[in-house]
Amino acid sequence: MAKSRPVRGATFNDASARFNLLAREADGDWRDAQAVIDGAPPPLRTTVTVETSRTIISRNQSPDISFEQSVNPYRGCEHGCIYCFARPSHAYLDLSPGLDFESRLFVKPTAPDLLRAELGKRGYICKPIAFGTNTDPYQPIESTWRITRSCLELLAECRHPVTITTKSNRVVKDLDLLAPMAAQGLAAVMLSVTSLDPKIAMTVEPRAPHPERRLAAIRTLTDAGVPVFVSMSPVIPHVTDHEMEHIFERAAEAGARGAFFLPVRLPWEVAPLFRAWLDAHFPDRAGKVMATIQSIRGGKDNDPGFFTRMRGQGPWAELLRTRFTRAVKRYGLDGERMRLRTDLFRPPAGPQGELF
Repeated sequence: MAKSRPVRGATFNDASARFNLLAREADGDWRDAQAVIDGAPPPLRTTVTVETSRTIISRNQSPDISFEQSVNPYRGCEHGCIYCFARPSHAYLDLSPGLDFESRLFVKPTAPDLLRAELGKRGYICKPIAFGTNTDPYQPIESTWRITRSCLELLAECRHPVTITTKSNRVVKDLDLLAPMAAQGLAAVMLSVTSLDPKIAMTVEPRAPHPERRLAAIRTLTDAGVPVFVSMSPVIPHVTDHEMEHIFERAAEAGARGAFFLPVRLPWEVAPLFRAWLDAHFPDRAGKVMATIQSIRGGKDNDPGFFTRMRGQGPWAELLRTRFTRAVKRYGLDGERMRLRTDLFRPPAGPQGELF
């Protein structure tokens, strides 16, 4: 009998020692006794909370990241990717970067209005806006809230350049907006494919679309004239690294124009969550995986240093870079970069826009 699809990525609700969230341990009280009598708790349900924001464009200050500004319509991500570097952001809300991150979601329904106001400000300088830099803009709740789409409608109206990073084939639902924008040099998409093995994918990214659907999305976008790039981020040693060449081969066949990869990062609370995940799903190699990660990260679980955090260090990191360089050259994924136009931008129409 086939193994059922995991419901969540994290195996527990990690507590944050950095802020106010307190860990809870079994102490023999009535709740612990109830769990023994009644069995496991019911499946964790996803909740959605409306968040009131004052601004929507985030400015990047990190020198090793290519984009300068981004928009994130959602906090938390139901895809449940165990390695997600955005998990620690939930600790700022006094919520767990573990199960809370993938089940207690926040939406920003005023994002399009806030974006319109910011684009209409006097002195705004047009630079590409990146979606998907923190949590996925096409996670399942986008089908209901359609905040990403509303923002894209505004950007199309203003002829504003946009890049999208996602691991969801739901992006093709906005092809009616992306294709015309791409024809003007205003849109590009990065599809994340970290494994082609369904069994691995369902544990690493339990609620993300099947890898074959993502490859199909690359083909659909490419056929519509949208430039698509593939990202194997992150590469997990001894779990997914052996798939690098095959992923890039399949992505090239689907029409991808370029590729990118990143060794797995384990900042803050991600490290203990990742270790627990390894123990649950890959106990036969957990020690080997962590030893290799530490060899890439200077003997630690994580290296937060600018530039080195993206590349890693040591023989293992160098081997990955060599394999990547050879693979992208072999499959023709080394010749193009994301280049979008900014000269077509026009401020949005509205009370302020009519003054100019």
